[in-house]
Amino acid sequence: MGKDQNGSFIWLLSQSGARKGKFIASVILAAFSMICGIVPYYFIARIVKDLLAGSSNQRDYFLNCAVILLLWLGHSLFHALSTANSHLATFHTLAVIRKKALDKLAKMPLGNVISQPSGALKSTIVERIDSIETTLAHILPEFTTGIGAPVIILIYAFVINWKLGLAALITVPLGIVCYALMMFGYEEYYSRTVRATKALNAVTTEYINGIEVIKVFGKAQSSYEKFAAAAKESAASFVDWMRKCNVYMTFAMCIMPATMLSVLPIGGIMAMHGTISTADFITIIILTVGLIEPLLGVMSYSDDIAQMDTIVTEVRSILDAPEMMRPETLTQTVSGGDIVLNDVHFSYADQEILHGISMTIHEGEFIALVGPSGSGKSTIARLIASLWDTDSGSISLGGVNIRNIPLDDYNQRIAYVSQDNYLFDLSVRENIRLGNQNATDAEVEEAAKQCGCHDFIMGLENGYDTVVGSSGGHLSGGERQRIAIARAMLKNAGIIILDEATAYTDPENEAVIQRSVAKLVAGKTLIVIAHRLSTVKNADQLYVIREGSIAEQGTHEELLKKGGLYSTMWAAHISAKDGEEDV
Repeated sequence: MGKDQNGSFIWLLSQSGARKGKFIASVILAAFSMICGIVPYYFIARIVKDLLAGSSNQRDYFLNCAVILLLWLGHSLFHALSTANSHLATFHTLAVIRKKALDKLAKMPLGNVISQPSGALKSTIVERIDSIETTLAHILPEFTTGIGAPVIILIYAFVINWKLGLAALITVPLGIVCYALMMFGYEEYYSRTVRATKALNAVTTEYINGIEVIKVFGKAQSSYEKFAAAAKESAASFVDWMRKCNVYMTFAMCIMPATMLSVLPIGGIMAMHGTISTADFITIIILTVGLIEPLLGVMSYSDDIAQMDTIVTEVRSILDAPEMMRPETLTQTVSGGDIVLNDVHFSYADQEILHGISMTIHEGEFIALVGPSGSGKSTIARLIASLWDTDSGSISLGGVNIRNIPLDDYNQRIAYVSQDNYLFDLSVRENIRLGNQNATDAEVEEAAKQCGCHDFIMGLENGYDTVVGSSGGHLSGGERQRIAIARAMLKNAGIIILDEATAYTDPENEAVIQRSVAKLVAGKTLIVIAHRLSTVKNADQLYVIREGSIAEQGTHEELLKKGGLYSTMWAAHISAKDGEEDV
């Protein structure tokens, strides 16, 4: 293994924690297994020598056979125990790495996460980490026996006759040359397979998630062609690589183990000239016939080790990614619930989205962010929810910069509902209960009633115990939103952010939700982003956002009197409503 691969292997071992002892036990047990596998050669040699010497002592013969049998059983037992320990340690290590990766995603800025294809992240955290298992679980015991056993056997052969010991190694250089040619260009070929596999995962995820849009807009052919092209490139990357390697690998695997090609003729001539006894010649044949096979087993892991290094690099790129720095404990006193944004600037993909946003949201106040699409309203909400960090400027809660508040502590103070709400593949009851894990069934159902979704839930096949499907796919968009709002209400946080939370809800249910939310947020801070201006006209303060800046600020009446952007938006909104009523 090279320096980088050694570093990757050491890093993996460092993640094993309390299970590192099992890796050590695996090596020790593998050493015992190796010894039990080598010693029988000594007894086989004794049997051969006794038989060639004309011995007819059956007692010694059967005793030697019994010892060989016991050693073979010991070899199998120690190998099984070694492998069991290494696998237990490996599965624990991979679980630790996966948990760390998922924890890291939760601490990374949202923009950094969503900028990566979900298929690529899923591939790294699930399939790629899982593919390390075979290498990590077998590398320690297999290397211990695969290298140790041939070395000891070769030393024994050299002790008997060093010339035949060297003869047994004649095929090794030829095999190594073939193996080196097979590995030539490895990095280029392997990198291609990694790129192709990631692209296929990303395209597949996109194709499946967007199948409805694809069908509706007649893009099935072009989308399938994109998927087929990615699939063909993925297959071709492996086929081209294997085609290049097959010839060299075949020669290496055939030439290296063929020790008899040199041992038999050389040893035969030596025996004929009396420079080696027939018993020693046969003993060396027995010793060297399987000399190279264990080394080939070790060499077969070189490809897996190289892949492991690439995978570890991918995983560490996630674990080492910048994260939102927050303290472990709260060292300052949060006085009240006022939220203050002071000269906030924020960029995404090197483009500044917000340009010096300053606002004060008093505790218990109902404020609304309105403005054209893409003006930065949702970005402000996400910054307040601490899903991203500001580039410059500050956001404070109760006089404390939110960067000085532990993430878990701050998250408990915020309930955030967006227009694209995610439901887990759990029951309706459990999805709502995510807002408060300690809530009783009665409290869950009460939150649902308050948010106007109890009736439609009871109309589902199993009521509150109905499983909503992956991403809530068994429910409509409006139903998912109402359950998400019920979940947020159950959290009972002091600050509630609704980012177009009723976008998919019909007017009748929207009115029910608004009345319910009005009751539930009494005394709480409510931040609402809405395109339907009529839903927020009673806000204590309206902030009109345009191109990342605050264009206007005031109450509904004050903004109408100004005759600015809000007044124009309101007139357009009223005209649209009148048009809907006419229809």
